Amino acid sequence: MSGACNKVAIPSGTSGVHLVSFRYHLGFLGGGQLARMSIMSAQRMGLRCLSLDPAADSPASQIANSVPGDLTDSDKVAEIFRQCEFITLENEFIPSEIITSAMKEAGRDESCLTPGAPTLGMIQDKLVQRECYERAGVPSPRAVEAHLGSEMLGFPHVLKARFGGYDGKGTRTVKTQAGSDALRETWESAPWLAEGFVPFQRELAVMVCRSRTETWCFPTMETVQTNHVCDLVFPSGIDASEVALRAVEAVQGFGLFGVELFETATGEIIVNEIAPRPHNSGHFSLDWGGVSQFEQHVRLTLGLPLSRIVGQECCMANLLGIGEPGSFEQGIRAAVDSVPHCQVHWYGKSEAKVGRKVGHINVAGRDCVALAQRARNAFWEGFRLG
Repeated sequence: MSGACNKVAIPSGTSGVHLVSFRYHLGFLGGGQLARMSIMSAQRMGLRCLSLDPAADSPASQIANSVPGDLTDSDKVAEIFRQCEFITLENEFIPSEIITSAMKEAGRDESCLTPGAPTLGMIQDKLVQRECYERAGVPSPRAVEAHLGSEMLGFPHVLKARFGGYDGKGTRTVKTQAGSDALRETWESAPWLAEGFVPFQRELAVMVCRSRTETWCFPTMETVQTNHVCDLVFPSGIDASEVALRAVEAVQGFGLFGVELFETATGEIIVNEIAPRPHNSGHFSLDWGGVSQFEQHVRLTLGLPLSRIVGQECCMANLLGIGEPGSFEQGIRAAVDSVPHCQVHWYGKSEAKVGRKVGHINVAGRDCVALAQRARNAFWEGFRLG
């Protein structure tokens, strides 16, 4: 791949088309840790990257050029479309209408964006997402508009914000009519849905890579949540990729998708939600000895052939902010002293707020779960002492 960006035909409005030479190969809408780790993979391929993020000192801006700006500012989004040959997302919360408007403003078509705006629109509205699964026969909790929850689903059921919720934000479990009535102002003042409660045994996740010509899935991982935030990710011992792939197909998805799943006591696999981007449950792939989710993300966005997915057992332990000052350098030193083959990833965020994802630790090989937890404990001890 050459260092210079390609020239691409863009509609001119007067003389048909003209050729535009882009300054960057790859643009990211969002500049957090997912963009940062994707950019690291892209840079190994010799690609030039640009990100858009409200923070001037975002994790991505520390390693590549960036544009400070609001992700809902159509003009700022259009600037990324003008400067970058291909564009992808770091999160799914930018309204698809804004992305479509910015794309038109920049004179670009759908082929430059992964995932496409129609797929993004289906995923952004969680009720529409559920309806897509139902039409495709993908196992998923039944969902209705929030005001119909008590009548059509009974109790318990789950109330969810139709737009924007993540890591437990925008989710309420309702056990009685009194509980539903107490939340009436919440679900009447904004779009919410109600869905059937799933008494799951454990939570799973699969990273799905789907292009127009090939499909690969990373191993099915078990995810353990603490206060609704992912805490540990490790091999599940089962293969749920068939259901995960069907979920991606149901939203006409092409690109990289993190599919969150429930496993019930009877072994049934049920789709929870989809994220159209790299996902916390796929961070283990940075150090498992094979291709990472971030490299596959870059390949999918640029239309490059995908790599074969193979690697060894690996556990990821999230580093969640503790709200105390400290030294991440001393934390890394302590973690490696405790588990010499652990890999520590620090995201460079300006604040380590309580519960905020500020890094993660990967340990591959035998006893990876226990060793990852040991390395994490050592990290925080060193962090505090630093």
